[in-house]
Amino acid sequence: MMGGWDRTGNYGCPFGFGYGGMFMGILFLIILGVVIYFIVQNVRSKNEIGQARELPLDILKKRYAKGEITKEDFDRMKNDLQ
Repeated sequence: MMGGWDRTGNYGCPFGFGYGGMFMGILFLIILGVVIYFIVQNVRSKNEIGQARELPLDILKKRYAKGEITKEDFDRMKNDLQ
């Protein structure tokens, strides 16, 4: 039967889910979405904590070592950072 009154005299949605089953399905999807959201947030926070953060002076030293900045620029920027 495609909805309406069934053989037992109950009125329900198509495919035999009934209104309770429909709401339980929606509730399940909401709970699943919340669980996935928290898993993603947990993974992101672990990645940020696990990575070593470079200090500005370390970045400046790397730029100088690569030749991106001159000795004068390095000294000036180093003094600005300290």
